[in-house]
Amino acid sequence: MIYLDNAATTFPKPDAVWEAVISCGREKCGNPGRSGHRLAAAAARELFAAREAVAGFFHIADSSRLIFTANATSALNTALYGLLKEGDHVVTSALEHNSVMRPLHTLEQQGVIALTMVSCSPRGELDPADVKKAVRPDTRLVVLTHASNVCGAILPIREVKALLPEIPLLVDAAQTAGALPIDVQKWGIELLAFSGHKGLLGPMGTGGLYVAPGLQLAPLLQGGTGSRSERLEQPDFLPDRLEAGTPNLPGLSGLRAGVEFIEEQGLENIRNHEKRLTGLLLDGLAGHDCIRIHGPADPERQTGVVSITLDGRDPGDIARRLDREFGIACRASLHCAPLAHRTLGTYPQGSARLSMGFFNTEEEIEEAVRALRAIAEEKI
Repeated sequence: MIYLDNAATTFPKPDAVWEAVISCGREKCGNPGRSGHRLAAAAARELFAAREAVAGFFHIADSSRLIFTANATSALNTALYGLLKEGDHVVTSALEHNSVMRPLHTLEQQGVIALTMVSCSPRGELDPADVKKAVRPDTRLVVLTHASNVCGAILPIREVKALLPEIPLLVDAAQTAGALPIDVQKWGIELLAFSGHKGLLGPMGTGGLYVAPGLQLAPLLQGGTGSRSERLEQPDFLPDRLEAGTPNLPGLSGLRAGVEFIEEQGLENIRNHEKRLTGLLLDGLAGHDCIRIHGPADPERQTGVVSITLDGRDPGDIARRLDREFGIACRASLHCAPLAHRTLGTYPQGSARLSMGFFNTEEEIEEAVRALRAIAEEKI
C-alpha cells in the first residue's frame, strides 16, 4: 500500500515507538502518583520523562504546564470550556476543524459567547489585519489552526500574535506538531493544542495542551489525581488540575519515542523531505484540464497536504478507486471541516486529500500522479 493519509494519522510509525509502548506496558506500567511501590515509582518517572521530552520539543520552560490529553480534540475542548465565560467574544478563522468550531458553535448557541469568524481567501490565505479588525473590547480569545487539515495552508500565527500581544491565542497544532517548528516562548503562544499520533509519530490516544503562565483554566474533567486526596476540590496546580484519571502511560512512552525520533532525524530535514514530496505531487498534477488543486499550491506555504477534485467525479469515488485499483490510501469528503470546504469552493462534495509523511518516497508520489492522471483521463 502507498499510504497518503498522514493528515489523519501517520503510518508507519518508527519501530522505536512500538518498542517503547511494549516496554512500558511490560516493565513500567504501574499507576503513576497513586502508590509508593517501585512499579508505581517507575511509572511516575516514565510519565515525567515523556512530559519533559514533549515540553522541550515545543520550548516550554516549565513542563508542569504541559497537560497530556487523549487527542487534540480533548485538548481544544479543555482550553475552550476551561477559559471562556459568559459575555466573552472569540475570534476564529474560516479554516477551522470541527474540534474548534463545534464547541464554539455550542457556546454561541447557548448564549455564553459571541463569535466572529474571519474569512480566508479561496486559496486558504488569512490576512492578519483582518483578525485584528475583528477584535472587540470584549474579545477574550483568538483561536487559529496552525495549518488547514483540508488544504495544508499555513496560517500566519506569529504575525497575528505580534498584532495582538494582549489577547490570548489558542493554536490548533494538530497538523503541524512534528511537521513545522513551534516555539511557544518566542511566538508568545498562550495555549497550544496538539495531537500525538500525527506529525509527532506517537500512538493514537495521545495529545496535549500547553497553558502559559498566568492563565487558569477550569477543569473539563474532575476526579482522581493522586494528589490532595483529602480534599473534595480538584487541585489548583498543574498538571494535576487538568489531568484527572489514569494517564495512557504506554501511549505517552511511545509519544516520547516519536519526539526523540524527530529530534534524531532533524525537524528541518523532515520538513524539507515533505516539501519535496509536496512539490513533486503539485507539479505532477498541475496543468491537467480536469484536475483542480485547492489551496496554496506552493510547498513553502503549506504542509504536506494536497486537496484535489476531478471535474465530473465524486471525491469518494476517486478515493475508492485509488485504494482498490492502485493500492493508494487517501481520504475524501469534508474532512471534519465544512467551513474550510466552503472557503475553498469544494462544499458540499468535498475533495480527495493526499497527505504525505516522512516515510513516503518520491517513487510513491510519482505513482500517485500516474494513478490520478489515469482516472482523470478516462471518459465519463
